[in-house]
Amino acid sequence: MRVSKWGNRLAIRLSKSLVEKLGLKPGDELTVAAASKQCLEVEKDARRRHALDAIAKLNWKLPEDYKFDRDEANAR
Repeated sequence: MRVSKWGNRLAIRLSKSLVEKLGLKPGDELTVAAASKQCLEVEKDARRRHALDAIAKLNWKLPEDYKFDRDEANAR
């Protein structure tokens, strides 16, 4: 794998075989489990999926006229 610059960060591309072995899809998150100079161990992080599933189980309903405003949510 080659390290590339992506904006202000560094990124690596994962091989197809590794993606298939880990069962990864776009949006999945990985956590660095261990790292040394020669080895990087990652694991699939399922915390976000578990949190979203727990929220979905609450079955909350939003008012009919509710509209999310990203600018308002991010206003400082």
